[in-house]
Amino acid sequence: MSKTSPLITDGLRLSEAFARIRGASRSDLSPSLSIRQQRLSKLEALLEDNQLALCRAISEDFGHRSTHETRLLEIFPSLEGIRHARKQLKCWMKPQRRPVSLWFQPGRAEVRPQALGCVGIVTPWNYPLFLAIGPLTAAFSAGNRALIKMSEFTPSTATLFAELAARYFAPEELAVIGGDHELAQRFSELPFDHLLFTGSTSVGRHVMRAAAENLTPVTLELGGKSPAIIAPDYPMAKAAARIMAGKCLNAGQTCIAPDYVFLPAGQENDFIAAARAVVAASYPDLAQNPDYSAVVNTRHASRLRSYLADAAAKGAQIIPLAEVPGKDGGPQRLAPTLVVQPDDSMLIMQDEIFGPLLPIMTYQRIEDALIYINAHERPLALYLFDHDKIRIEQILDNTVAGGVTINDTILHIAQDNLPFGGIGASGMGHYHGHEGFLTFSKLKPVFYQSRINGMGLFNPPYGALFERLLKVLLR
Repeated sequence: MSKTSPLITDGLRLSEAFARIRGASRSDLSPSLSIRQQRLSKLEALLEDNQLALCRAISEDFGHRSTHETRLLEIFPSLEGIRHARKQLKCWMKPQRRPVSLWFQPGRAEVRPQALGCVGIVTPWNYPLFLAIGPLTAAFSAGNRALIKMSEFTPSTATLFAELAARYFAPEELAVIGGDHELAQRFSELPFDHLLFTGSTSVGRHVMRAAAENLTPVTLELGGKSPAIIAPDYPMAKAAARIMAGKCLNAGQTCIAPDYVFLPAGQENDFIAAARAVVAASYPDLAQNPDYSAVVNTRHASRLRSYLADAAAKGAQIIPLAEVPGKDGGPQRLAPTLVVQPDDSMLIMQDEIFGPLLPIMTYQRIEDALIYINAHERPLALYLFDHDKIRIEQILDNTVAGGVTINDTILHIAQDNLPFGGIGASGMGHYHGHEGFLTFSKLKPVFYQSRINGMGLFNPPYGALFERLLKVLLR
């Protein structure tokens, strides 16, 4: 008799797992600090003990993913997040005293963080490990149990992660779900106590609609077009180096990768030359370089090539920064490519790119760049390269974005003491660190009435004394 795979791929087993985990959460409403620390420690051990196996599984799903990138971008921040939570958890769990109005003293008030119960996490394909472990760390810290829906585009990772979850955790603590978009839809329709989704804006709308049927609160980590702005007097080579580093990580398949660049008019050639030098130094022999990742599948590779064809047909200049290692239907590697002077009629400026293509736009006045950015959907990230403190403050005050890194890219997501989350079309809600703990907690307000208090003065029958007291209250 064959052993049943720990990876759940059908609706019946999904329903059973949900009922089991939700039921267990209802029988343990306030997990102790010790239990939460144990779960975090087991999650840490899962990662530490199986690093190479996880790297191999992710690479298999991508057709090639740099092992160095997986360790740097997925395993390292996952471990850092777990260790940060373990260190801070005792403090996070303490009830917080809150002030009491003069009229209700000597009573006292506090807020008590309490576990929500059963949490659902929907994970995308681009960082299948980090974007599962990060939310799970927050959920476990807050005392919850969880079900994780892995992407259908990363089946090897999903299979391995399910096996590891079954090895390190009890089935009433954690379950891992595979399957296609239909099972993902059923997952979103379950009455979770909280649902966190990471993925595209279009799918996020469907998830929110499904969750609304159960009044399930949601955190949506979506995407959008994240701009980079290079100030007039900022060193172009330095800016290009940091922008291309952020763009080429995971072949641009990062929700906060720079999606387009604004630079001063007349400096296009300087940026192109600097970007080409960065790619040549970082990824010599692009077709065979083990440090450069593939696009996840041929469908996404074809989508990206169609963006280039559309932009070229509409007048943009297409500049590959290295030898193109394949044609349509060939390898899933795409060379980093600049698209110079695009416009909004082009597909590449309408959709989140999620690949190693980078549109280059110019401005006469930096205010023109801000006008363009603010006329479009609010981005998940914004990058500014500038040393002028006054101008930096002005741009921070006059743009709205999910997060910002100044004079670099990507790094704000790696700060455990900063919340991560979008706004508008790029998402809603936050997690990471303390904000993640709060997202997956119910902050229960509690008021303690004093033995000696004056509330009896406000009881009926209402008379002259009550009227005098009411006048004082309403003055």
